[in-house]
Amino acid sequence: MNTLALPISQRDHVQGAMTAAIALVQYGDYQCPHCASIYPVIQTLQQQLGEQLCFVYRHFPCPEIHPDAQHAAESAEAAATQGKFWQMHDCLSVNHQALNNGYLVEYAIALKLDIEQFLREVTSDRYVQRIQEDVESGKASGVMTTPTLFINGYRYRDRLDQRTLLNALQATV
Repeated sequence: MNTLALPISQRDHVQGAMTAAIALVQYGDYQCPHCASIYPVIQTLQQQLGEQLCFVYRHFPCPEIHPDAQHAAESAEAAATQGKFWQMHDCLSVNHQALNNGYLVEYAIALKLDIEQFLREVTSDRYVQRIQEDVESGKASGVMTTPTLFINGYRYRDRLDQRTLLNALQATV
């Protein structure tokens, strides 16, 4: 049984209180079709569990399989500096098949980001180290593919459908 090597902290992208009864950590790749499939499942679980759930997203781009995943992750980080990580996360997750650089700029414009700042940050590789830290923490936790989920620090290995995942989350309370 794998455990989360890097505990949830202020460095993470978090929805909900870090003190919530249930912590769900996802290592994801924005271009991964399986991550795109679990995205609406997690949204529904967040609605169902409300304040009981803390959701954390960590980057685990797999550029050898998904060539646009790294730049998508960098775009999410650039949006984060403008207070819009989750809006970009949603946009990238919904549009996982359209993540080349032109689309990333379109999403930034749609989110009303400061485009000059966004382009400067994305083209300067400013977030490569931050993303690599997520990848390394994932590898230390046994992550090899995406999506990989951890519930309260322990690797979730069952089906990724809503009912099975909800039961697993509720069983931890």
